[in-house]
Amino acid sequence: MCVTIILLGTLARLQAQDLTFSQFYEQPLLRNPALAGVFNEDVRVVGAFRNQWQSVTVPYQTEALSAEIKLPRSISDNLWTVGLQVTNDEAGDVKLRRTQLLPAVSWQVKMRQDGTLYLGFGLMAGYVSNQFDPTKARFDDQFVNGSYDPSNPTSQTFTQTGTSYFDFNFGTVLTGSFTGDKSEGYYYGGIAVFHINKPSIAAYTGESNVHLDRKLAINGGLVLPTSDANNIVAFGDFFRQGGNNQFLAGLLYSFDLSQNFYGDDPDIKTALYLGAIYRWNDAIAPTLKLNWNNLAFGFSYDANISSLSTASQFRGGFELTFSFKGDFRQRSQLPCPHFVF
Repeated sequence: MCVTIILLGTLARLQAQDLTFSQFYEQPLLRNPALAGVFNEDVRVVGAFRNQWQSVTVPYQTEALSAEIKLPRSISDNLWTVGLQVTNDEAGDVKLRRTQLLPAVSWQVKMRQDGTLYLGFGLMAGYVSNQFDPTKARFDDQFVNGSYDPSNPTSQTFTQTGTSYFDFNFGTVLTGSFTGDKSEGYYYGGIAVFHINKPSIAAYTGESNVHLDRKLAINGGLVLPTSDANNIVAFGDFFRQGGNNQFLAGLLYSFDLSQNFYGDDPDIKTALYLGAIYRWNDAIAPTLKLNWNNLAFGFSYDANISSLSTASQFRGGFELTFSFKGDFRQRSQLPCPHFVF
């Protein structure tokens, strides 16, 4: 019975934890639904794969895929974007799997006639499923003379092995340029609330007091040109959920490689970004990203610096990202950082 209580508590804690990425700037909808559409092209597709804690325990694996497309510009040059965020996360010995399917919509309102300031609002809501595999669990009545025997049946029973719920999230963001000249840099700042409806995540019949806590997110960042082609990109997020805090910050520097490799061909654009991500009291992640025309590829590796570093030997996990941005029609664009999101 005591093992069952421990298992129930473990599942509740795992279900209450939102997933996170080191390259968090590549997951705009997970940062703030209002960031949908805050990019210079017409369509954006972003994918990510993360493998964590393989050196310590059963690896935690997370995949994410998002897509956004801007609608034709409406009256007064306000901008609507529709999107979709899909994630899949698997953690722990019992293979606790969370799958999210979250449609999103955002509305960017022009605050200045010259298009240098926009106020955005975003909504993301949809279906989430949590499942686990009880056959992967070990119970006290399966131990014989101190040794675990998987063939020994357990008396523990489960009425269900998962749950599903509806999740509701909302955010707002302010984006703009410093002077109106695109070479002068960009900034943004936003705030979002996730799990507004505090959905029930109880996995067992009769539980009524297990809910997903609301999460507050504060986002910010800027792009500062250091030359006609190179930039400093800085960004940060703060999250608070259920009394727990998380702070992430990153700094990248871009190198324009186009002229070095392709001369003055304006149709070929290549840039390399080097930098690092810091997750407060948890990890430092050296990061590399390569932009090639409409495609981009990123790689980072977490160096664990938390109290777990004794066991992990500073090994956290690697993360891969890719993105595509493209234009389908000619029109004036929303002034915003090319790479910040």
